[in-house]
Amino acid sequence: MDSAPPPPPPRPASRAPRAALLLAVPSLLLLVLVSAEWQPLLTLDGDVARTTHRWAVEHRDATDVARVLTDWVWDPWTMRALCTVVILWLAGQRAWWLALWLAGTCLVGSLVQQGMKAAVGRDRPSWPDPVDSAHYASFPSGHAMTAAVVCGLLLWLARLYEVGATARRAGLAVAVVSVVGVGLTRVWLGVHWLSDVVAGWLLGALTVAVAIALYERYAPAPRRPVLDEPAGTRA
Repeated sequence: MDSAPPPPPPRPASRAPRAALLLAVPSLLLLVLVSAEWQPLLTLDGDVARTTHRWAVEHRDATDVARVLTDWVWDPWTMRALCTVVILWLAGQRAWWLALWLAGTCLVGSLVQQGMKAAVGRDRPSWPDPVDSAHYASFPSGHAMTAAVVCGLLLWLARLYEVGATARRAGLAVAVVSVVGVGLTRVWLGVHWLSDVVAGWLLGALTVAVAIALYERYAPAPRRPVLDEPAGTRA
């Protein structure tokens, strides 16, 4: 008699909901402080902006490098293109739920970002001698949030697919440099306040945590593959 296939393995306890809650608190607090124009925060933003703008004007070579990194390497469209490649790969593997989840999360992240920009309506820094320019409202930083969302999602997928430890460590290093680096370039180029960038990081991480929690809660549970039984074991 054929033996029944083993049941799906139980899902491990997820830490994503707790991470989402922990990230939601500072995200909401920063949103409230920026919307209320809390003076200590505005003073800090102004001090940092004036200092980094002075450095950007004085060190043009570093500014040129920052512009290339922010406009090409870490641009939101570059990040979305990377995400699209992974979505197509997942679709080719017939991992439909993951492909839809990844595409939907990136889309929701972009909508949240643009909606918050419109709702808060914060002006960008303004300079008599700008080294770069940007469009739309300032809060939150779209570059920082998009990088955090895409890098966070891809790191989680690497863990899900059990990518080798060396490759995962390299990916983590690239992700950290990209997320932190793009935020710093936005401040250096004088197109964002420091709190815009911090908000982008927080909201990006929050988006990833919520997306992972939803996927682990509602996506179909993976099934163990049924291995061929050795000859002579069937009744």
